[in-house]
Amino acid sequence: MAGLTYKDAGVDVEAGDAFVSEIGPIAAATSRPEVLGRLGGFAGLCNIPDGYEDPVLVAGTDGVGTKLKVAFLADRHDTVGIDLVAMCVNDILCCGAEPLFFLDYFGTGQLSPQQGVDVVRGIAEGCKQSGCALLGGETAELPGFYSRGEYDLAGFAVGVVERSSIVDGSRIAPGHVLVGLPSNGLHSNGYSLARKALLGRGEDEKWLDTLLTPTRIYAPEVKAAMRAGGVDGMAHITGGGIAGNLSRILPDTVTGRLWMERWTRPEIFHAIQKAGDVAESEMDKTFNLGLGMILVVAPDAVEGLLSVLQTMDPAISVVGEVEAGDGSVVIERGNV
Repeated sequence: MAGLTYKDAGVDVEAGDAFVSEIGPIAAATSRPEVLGRLGGFAGLCNIPDGYEDPVLVAGTDGVGTKLKVAFLADRHDTVGIDLVAMCVNDILCCGAEPLFFLDYFGTGQLSPQQGVDVVRGIAEGCKQSGCALLGGETAELPGFYSRGEYDLAGFAVGVVERSSIVDGSRIAPGHVLVGLPSNGLHSNGYSLARKALLGRGEDEKWLDTLLTPTRIYAPEVKAAMRAGGVDGMAHITGGGIAGNLSRILPDTVTGRLWMERWTRPEIFHAIQKAGDVAESEMDKTFNLGLGMILVVAPDAVEGLLSVLQTMDPAISVVGEVEAGDGSVVIERGNV
């Protein structure tokens, strides 16, 4: 009688090796000139780009959250990798960093090679949009840990910024202007509430495409903004909403005031609020409500900055201002 094997226990090493071989070219297509060596080693190697006099590394990590449940329901896995990269890269952009490389962790109960390849294709697409290299990752097959067909994702982004160019909010003062970069939907936050409000009501198919819209990556806009100058603060609007994230970068001597009629609130937010009878205060602290990133800009730089950014997206606009205050954020409501 043959003895128990690792495959009998639920881990197929050969399938894992084949999967790694298949995703190798996908990752290699994201490479930057600074990447050293080849994929498949125990660690990835990357030089700091030329041109930096006093470079500082910037790191961030995140996951996709329960948006993955929507991917499982739809059996579509080619966009959540973009979300994974976006959630990490958009965070490090807030320091003014240039994204340099990315690593991922993909944990699953039983590896489905096609599902895994779809996920990695999305990660590679997110890296291309960000201008960073997919330097490596880890695939873990954990039988009995995840439900069949399900997986979890985590990501790790590293960027670089000139020390003298670090954006940390310290120069923000009354008179600064808030410039809003639109979101394209929920991004990757608030999905537990969104799923409860919208799904399981016999209209799942109506919302799956919208709910799976990948998080917008703001690397091109932030890179252009940094070149234009005058950006003294940036906030990635994630869980906690506009107020919860913008307040993280404001000095305690100022208040950020926004006018909601200045930007478009995507229809998905109205649908969630109506279907779930969600209070406005709950919407505020859960979702981005149409702004994925807010730039805090010196008043004399606003016109030049907008002339650059609006060629990339005409919907980028002034959405508020900074005044003397206590570190809080106030959202003025007109017609929403």
